[in-house]
Amino acid sequence: MTDESNVQSIYLSIRKALSRAVSRIVPPHDVEDIVQETHVRVCQVKQPSSITHPRSFMLKTARNLALDYLKRADNKLTDSLDEDTQDNLASYKDDPYRRAAGEQDFALFCEAVRQLPVQCRKVFVLKKVYGYSQQEIAKELGISQSTVEKHIAQGLKRCANFLDNKQDKSTMQVVRSSHSKGASL
Repeated sequence: MTDESNVQSIYLSIRKALSRAVSRIVPPHDVEDIVQETHVRVCQVKQPSSITHPRSFMLKTARNLALDYLKRADNKLTDSLDEDTQDNLASYKDDPYRRAAGEQDFALFCEAVRQLPVQCRKVFVLKKVYGYSQQEIAKELGISQSTVEKHIAQGLKRCANFLDNKQDKSTMQVVRSSHSKGASL
């Protein structure tokens, strides 16, 4: 990368790849801002000729900006908790068993969401994690609101079934282990 026109041409040629990479990390409505910020950051490099692999450099810059965005969003969420919630969290932190159970429940929920079909997972995450309206999701993904409703319902049903099955299996393991201990006494 030796001059500004070269930076511009490389950026334009990989703009879609940057968008795809960033869209895996941040909510859809923030992708464009991060892609544009990537371009600004690359243009601000003092010695562009020192960048030997400009495509990789841009992709890495975009990824880092997206991860920074997530960290800031997480901090905003944490900072916005009111005192009552913080008091509840403090008492929750004092109980290691409850904390471990909560972490296990969250891990199981994440696993359940990962098991959803791709389109259903996108809709479900946009609705339940990012709080998008059904209309926003339909517009973002280019599908009807009816399809959005069906994906949300399907996601809820599949996640509930997955969690029920996991809970049944863990209960059976506890029962089996308690029976095997009783038999060995």
